[in-house]
Parts: sequence; structure tokens; C-alpha cells
Amino acid sequence: MKLRNLGIGAATAAVFTLGLWSGIGSAGWTGADADAIALTSKLDAAREVPKPTGVKAGASGTFSAGLTRRGPGGTLAWRLTFRNLSGRAGAAHVHLAKPGKAGPVAVPLCGPCRSGMRGSARVNSRTYRALLNGGTYVNVHTARNPAGEIRGQVRRGGAGVDPPGTTTTDTDTTTTTTTTIPYP
Repeated sequence: MKLRNLGIGAATAAVFTLGLWSGIGSAGWTGADADAIALTSKLDAAREVPKPTGVKAGASGTFSAGLTRRGPGGTLAWRLTFRNLSGRAGAAHVHLAKPGKAGPVAVPLCGPCRSGMRGSARVNSRTYRALLNGGTYVNVHTARNPAGEIRGQVRRGGAGVDPPGTTTTDTDTTTTTTTTIPYP
């Protein structure tokens, strides 16, 4: 009788442990890779702070990203496109700040930049949380507007971005562009 109770107790403990670890894994507590969270931003001159000067009509851009949890922070895989700037894009960054405010650089994206660039960067836990909660913006800097020419607040949504180094194909061309900037 005692042996039977011991077997039932062991089986119950095993089922409990399996269920517990299954729940922890699905909650992302084990550090295992999870699906990327899609992020997006529409950039234009009207959102830039301070107001840029000499901006061409139609100056705009798009930032698309996928944010994946890695340890206490994460990895941001991104793609940046823009057009009609007053000159060459000298740099682009993700900054920490709410709409209408200027803030510090959290993630350097590129410099100098070409439209269509993509890359990835590690982000710390503060930046990870800010990206998910509307506390970041992307802007593109030019010589005429070194503080930024176009800007857009990052929000959840849009299409995710494949990690850099992957090949994308359309009907006419195949392109691989990789820019990797480690950031603690």
C-alpha cells in the first residue's frame, strides 16, 4: 500500500513539474527565443523636435522592426527607408522620449545611412520596455538638420522584420544588406 502511494505521489509530482515548466516556458521565463514583436514608425518633418529648416516637400520615412526578448533586454532587427531629404542622411537613431520631446540616443542605427538599410542591435531592459510602451522615436539626421530632419514615434504593429543577413527576393532582384551594431 505504501509503495502504491509513493508511486501515485511521484506521478503527481512529475505531472505538476511538467505543467509548471510548460507554463514558465510559454511565458518566456526560461530565456528561450520567442517570436518577435512587430514595431513600426512613420517618419516626417512635422514630428521632429526642434522643428527642422529647409525640408523638402514629401520628406518622409518608415521604420519597421522586430523586437525579440533576450535575457533582461532584447534584440532589435530593423529596416529604415526614407525619401526627399534636404541632403544625405548622416545618421539615424532610436531615441528615448515621448512624443513632442527630444531625448537621448538609445540605439544607433546607421551613419551615414542609405534608404533601405537594415541591421540589428542588442538593447538593454530600459530600451526594451520603452520600445514596447511608446517611449521611443526614430529620427534621421542631415547636414542641414543635425538635430534631426524627420521623426516618428515607435509603436507596436506593422510587419515584422527578418534578422539581417537574410535574403529578400522580389520579381526583379535579390538583395542582401547587413549592418550589425552591437549595443549593450
